Amino acid sequence: MRRRPPTPAPEPQVGLEGEPLAPALPDPGELEREATLARLFELHYSSMLRLAVLLGADDPENVVAEAYYQIYRKWRRLRDVEAAEAYLRSTVCNLTRMRIRHLQVARKHIENPPVLPDESVASAESTALLRDDQRVLIDALQQLPARQREALVLRHWLGLKESEIAAAMGISSGSVKTHTARGIAALTHAMEARR
Repeated sequence: MRRRPPTPAPEPQVGLEGEPLAPALPDPGELEREATLARLFELHYSSMLRLAVLLGADDPENVVAEAYYQIYRKWRRLRDVEAAEAYLRSTVCNLTRMRIRHLQVARKHIENPPVLPDESVASAESTALLRDDQRVLIDALQQLPARQREALVLRHWLGLKESEIAAAMGISSGSVKTHTARGIAALTHAMEARR
């Protein structure tokens, strides 16, 4: 049996003058960012997941994960830590909208689209979030145009003010009023037709 030669101990790293380098200390800003993002995750993950589900995301967990990644990447540019929740909410809305748009374009370009069953398969998390008595309302909500659905969910589910909805959706307050009014009218009509 052959013996392996002993592995030499790693040589200590030295600076320009030959002095040993001290181990790198963690950046206090990084530690604060990590702690704040952890709190943000604990406080808002489930509400952001519900928001993505209600807005019609086909993969709400990935949308929310991407939103947290975006805020992590852009943390230094965030002017006010208190605005992190609003930024996160806006990012979830934008990512969901982009995902739905991408799927619509992709489906148009498929030559032989697969035959899908009438009901899509929802994740366990999505299913657990929605109670049976909400399914009729959610189905009617999913039939609305994306902007109307977003305005209604942000207004009536999250209870945001018009200015906050406008910021989250990237539109004017007048457009928020229009989308909300049209969405309520369409939702009322759809719900009455199901009775």
